[in-house]
Amino acid sequence: MNDAGAVVARRAPAARASPALLRLDNVSRHFGKLQAVQDVSFAMNEGELRAVIGPNGAGKTTFFNLITGFVPPTSGDIWFDGKNIRDRSVVYRVHKGIVRTFQITEVFPDLSVSENVRVGVETAAGLNGRPWLPRHVRGDVERRVDELLDIVGLANKANRTVGELAHGDQRVVEIALALTMNPRLLLLDEPTAGMGDTETDHMVDLVRRLHDERGLSILFIEHDMSIVFGIAQKITVLDQGRVLAEGSAADISANEQVRAAYLGEAQ
Repeated sequence: MNDAGAVVARRAPAARASPALLRLDNVSRHFGKLQAVQDVSFAMNEGELRAVIGPNGAGKTTFFNLITGFVPPTSGDIWFDGKNIRDRSVVYRVHKGIVRTFQITEVFPDLSVSENVRVGVETAAGLNGRPWLPRHVRGDVERRVDELLDIVGLANKANRTVGELAHGDQRVVEIALALTMNPRLLLLDEPTAGMGDTETDHMVDLVRRLHDERGLSILFIEHDMSIVFGIAQKITVLDQGRVLAEGSAADISANEQVRAAYLGEAQ
């Protein structure tokens, strides 16, 4: 593939041996005597919008770290697109399409919004180590940057320094950076944390549009139950490192164990 093709390429759905895009089979992760995740099985199909909830210390972040490769499982297997990725690196998983954001915003605060996204676009295309790019490649990069800024709704702030933006806009920049990696599965760790009502509404609308209009598979951790019940097609509840319940918003809200472990405490 030439340089221009590398910049604008879209991921075509790959043939899968398994019907699930992501699957965890009896996965555990222990830190000494602490059983952060214990015997968790989970399956997510391509194109789903899924939520993971649970009280503090339930194992949600460790669950994400296992999927993305930041920590290896103590036992069990993790499958993505029909391949066992249990022992695969973070970089391998990103290249395969598993991309995440974090609770603490990870951006380049001294660069502009467009410069942040350009770094991601050039990195995804393998161009960021080159001192000079042909004109047609630079044009492809700029078009991809403009496309992503339009998708996330930040085109009118392209030249603003990211560190000067409101917290909600910085989180949106982080999602734009994640999108530069052409994810097949986007994991969002508390995407609305610390936001006001207007910023939260913008973020929820963005997540919904990425799913509905772009067909993106999204798995997110969120504490705001109105958001979870409003947009998630299916919800997985973790408690003390185990799956406590799984189902639709109606199933979860009616589950007495969930209410006792989590929802009741949040009211």
